[in-house]
Amino acid sequence: MTTAISYPNAPDLAADDYVVIGLATCFFKEDGEVHQIEVIEPIPSAALEALLKGIPTSYKLACATNLGTLLADDTLLLPDGFPTSAQFGDEFVPRLFAAARTYKRRESAKSLIPLGTTYTELKYSIERKRVLNAARVVTKEDNIKQHSHTHKVL
Repeated sequence: MTTAISYPNAPDLAADDYVVIGLATCFFKEDGEVHQIEVIEPIPSAALEALLKGIPTSYKLACATNLGTLLADDTLLLPDGFPTSAQFGDEFVPRLFAAARTYKRRESAKSLIPLGTTYTELKYSIERKRVLNAARVVTKEDNIKQHSHTHKVL
């Protein structure tokens, strides 16, 4: 039976809806130095399936829970087993709702990690660093040189 609690920004979701969250190792560039941080992020069903197939990931663990244990009214709650130093990712609540909808759409994905359990056998790797505030600077050298006859009518 569905819990009566619903969310104003997501009337189609209830507190007992299944969702998976992960603890990712990310990096933040500040004053020329790179700092390591731990970020809590929702994991959609398609991404979870890929992670469980063994692709390298910055996630240390994936925890199956429900919306009510993460979000009470408008307050984010730190899940059990997560370090107190971990931060919630940007746009966490809208991304959490989006991830929960993927599990409603694909019920079979709920069996990958049973509710209330944590999966820690991911292929953890920080070889390719996830820099959260990386800015892409496009320069003139990035332009591709065209052949001289490209725009001529022959």
